[in-house]
Amino acid sequence: MKKLDKESLDLLKENIEKLKEIFPDVFTEDKIDFEKLKENLGELVEESDEKYQFTWFGKKKANQLTLTPIKATLRPDKELSKNWDTTKNIYIEGDNLEVLKVIQKAYYKKIKMIYIDPPYNTGKDFIYKNNLKNYLSMTG
Repeated sequence: MKKLDKESLDLLKENIEKLKEIFPDVFTEDKIDFEKLKENLGELVEESDEKYQFTWFGKKKANQLTLTPIKATLRPDKELSKNWDTTKNIYIEGDNLEVLKVIQKAYYKKIKMIYIDPPYNTGKDFIYKNNLKNYLSMTG
């Protein structure tokens, strides 16, 4: 039986390795020299502070979380499943980001579609209050 690797991909490490392959001269002692990287990218570098962006409160933290590998695994519940032996569909319940990280390796280039039902304002955890005053107080 094949032993499973229980850790998700380390996207930050992979991205740095890709940068090293493409731009080896921008690295000094495993640190990125962003000025050299800008020189290599030439006209592709955005210098202006004014640009259109899709942003929200907590976006920077969310981006950091996507790069953090996790150690987790999925376990099937055959009793609650329908047509376990013949179905070509999988229903996964869990935290969106964690589940996506877990399936990233095993299902890479094998998934046709993922439907994510966002859990906004469910249960007692009202993260996004439907009120402009609350939004302004959260975001400043």
